[in-house]
Amino acid sequence: MRTCYCLSFLFWTCMLHVVHMTPSPKRTIKYSQKGRILGFSQDDGKTLHRSKRGWMWNQFFLLEEYTGPDTQYVGKLHTDQDKGDGNLKYILTGDGAGSLFIIDENTGDIHAAKKLDREEKSLYVLRAKAIDRKTGRQVEPESEFIIKIHDINDNEPKFTKDMYTASVPEMSGVGTSVIQVTATDADDANYGNSAKVVYSILQGQPYFSVDPETGIIKTALPDMSRENREQYQVVIQAKDMGGQMGGLSGTTTVNITLTDVNDNPPRFPQSTYQFSSPESASLGTPLGRIKANDLDVGENAEIEYSISKGEGSDMFDIITDKDTQEGIITIKKQLDFENKMLYSLRVEAANTHPDPRFFHLGPFKDTALIKVSVEDIDEPPVFSRSSYIIEVDEDSKEGTIIGQVIAQDPDTTKNAIKYSVDRHTDLDRIFNIYSGNGSIFISKLLDREENPWHNITVIATEINNPKQSSQIPVFIRILDINDHAPEFAKYYETFVCENAKAGQLVQTVSAVDKDEPPRGHKFFFELVPEFAVHPNFSVVDNKDNTAGILTRRNGYSRSKMSTYLLPVLIFDNDYPIQSSTGTLTIRVCACDSRGNMQSCNAEALLLSAGLSTGALIAILLCIIILLVLVVLFAALKRQRKKEPLIISKDDVRDNIVTYNDEGGGEEDTQAFDIGTLRNPEAREESKMRRDVIPETIFQIRRTAPLWENIDVQDFIQRRLKENDLDPTAPPYDSLATYAYEGNDSIANSLSSLESLTMDGNQDYDYLSDWGPRFKKLADMYGGDDSDRD
Repeated sequence: MRTCYCLSFLFWTCMLHVVHMTPSPKRTIKYSQKGRILGFSQDDGKTLHRSKRGWMWNQFFLLEEYTGPDTQYVGKLHTDQDKGDGNLKYILTGDGAGSLFIIDENTGDIHAAKKLDREEKSLYVLRAKAIDRKTGRQVEPESEFIIKIHDINDNEPKFTKDMYTASVPEMSGVGTSVIQVTATDADDANYGNSAKVVYSILQGQPYFSVDPETGIIKTALPDMSRENREQYQVVIQAKDMGGQMGGLSGTTTVNITLTDVNDNPPRFPQSTYQFSSPESASLGTPLGRIKANDLDVGENAEIEYSISKGEGSDMFDIITDKDTQEGIITIKKQLDFENKMLYSLRVEAANTHPDPRFFHLGPFKDTALIKVSVEDIDEPPVFSRSSYIIEVDEDSKEGTIIGQVIAQDPDTTKNAIKYSVDRHTDLDRIFNIYSGNGSIFISKLLDREENPWHNITVIATEINNPKQSSQIPVFIRILDINDHAPEFAKYYETFVCENAKAGQLVQTVSAVDKDEPPRGHKFFFELVPEFAVHPNFSVVDNKDNTAGILTRRNGYSRSKMSTYLLPVLIFDNDYPIQSSTGTLTIRVCACDSRGNMQSCNAEALLLSAGLSTGALIAILLCIIILLVLVVLFAALKRQRKKEPLIISKDDVRDNIVTYNDEGGGEEDTQAFDIGTLRNPEAREESKMRRDVIPETIFQIRRTAPLWENIDVQDFIQRRLKENDLDPTAPPYDSLATYAYEGNDSIANSLSSLESLTMDGNQDYDYLSDWGPRFKKLADMYGGDDSDRD
């Protein structure tokens, strides 16, 4: 059945226009009961037969924007199984079913409930089915049909822009394309002429025209000049229905500008210009401006000015002001009234961007005559040079003449000149000048190292007219002489290891000299004569203005000499030879096997730590905070309220007294005093209270004195017995612990307690036989050399 429907749909799609043109008072969809199931017959498995379909479909068409009083009738659904007894029910589903399209479930009539707009939706796809009311089953499978909306001319053409802007070069030929305008119509272009747009011009003739089909605007007059009229406003109309009467239309405005082309040459408004200039005018001084007029604009009006070859071309110059397009006449060489009083120049103005298309209009340049008159003035003195450079030795004596400046009056009167030094440029009055002849001499001694150059200004003034003066810079260079001795480049302080070998490099030193010899510095290093053969160190000149300090013997001792001061003689090779003595400080320090310094003395250790002031302050603050915390803790402990000794009968406390004192070694004689165990009278006498907890963990009870020097084991046994028999023992449990090492160790006692009773040095060689675990002790105590070290 689906295959039959598809073939029928294609058929009715092809018959769309035929059906539409055939008037029918009632559109009905019929169905035939015969052949609802496709039949297949086998003929070698290759022949397929299609049975006759029951539904008879057609496409429905509706007009948009229907304004009639009743709902618009669409068509009717019908099947041959409908006997007219009302047993069948027609159901419509799909686009707009129930809202836009309503079906009579008894008769199958379809109506449009609302006004439709093709521009919103032009095609609706619906599905129809017939159901038996009694059984609720479909008598036929659901099928699909289409409702198309026919267009009416209800939309006017609209341009893509409300206003267009375009330009076209002036002097363009007829038919030159300017711009294309486009209008669109929302109506159906496939149905009638509702969307067929035709363009026409309402305003802008006879200058422009428009193509009725494409909307291209073109020029209609030749040689339109921008200089005559630049702006044009053109109104274009777009009308549908092919431009026929009754069609809808829309308009747009096109603003067209004629762009400039270089069709006008520059022209001077006058043929002759006159200027004047004083002879004293400086080079580059502008004398005046001239301008050639050009009716064009932009780069087409750009002008380049030039002076033609001939009189005055070497004395004057002309430059173009790009902003104003004016020519500026300037002085190229110094003017002299006594030499020439009048100049005549020929100036040319030409376009920089000529257009070859318009060469027939004439040459795009123009010329004018420029006359410049020179005015005579009283000129100031003129020096023979623009500047002076003078060299003088720094050891020159006061009053030595170092150079001379010369100036003269350029006027015909040749007035006398006097010279002076501008003291603002020589505040220290180091130099002076003879006012009559311009000779410069020294007033104070010179020092090149302090100031190698002096820049002064000399003033020349006419005696008869002091207002006429000129000045010139004089650069004085001070030449160096060897008057400074070389010295160490910096303060050298180094160290030598105690285990240093002979010939080992300790420090490399270099020198500097304030002088600047022409051939460069050359320094020599050696020990001062009284230390020519130094027993500890030697100086080796590296021949590159540096020297190396070497050791002369093996080993140094801090205990004998912690610091060496080594005087080194430094001299140069200039004339006269200058020399000085520099002292090198060498400290003796302990180093590791790689030669890295470990310690020199207390001061060296502090320096090596490298602690900054901020780090030392931070450490000090930490110590102060710890001390404050200890004091606060002790104060709080003293203020703590004492509690009763026995709170309940089940409260039992064990007191453990632990001694964890260790000896400090063989050399420690203050770490532990056994006399305290043998002198009970030296202990603090106190009796324990039974109603409060003791403030101290353990208090020693006073017993009978033991004056005799007894063995420690016997002493401990006697104390244990006394503690067990003491009737004044507290009611709580206490534990007194006494420890005794004994004397059964094969190594005997290693404690420092007995060190005081032994005379002379002990023999610890047996430690080497105890294995690798006692190797460190064997190295420390195993030899006489270790003790001496």
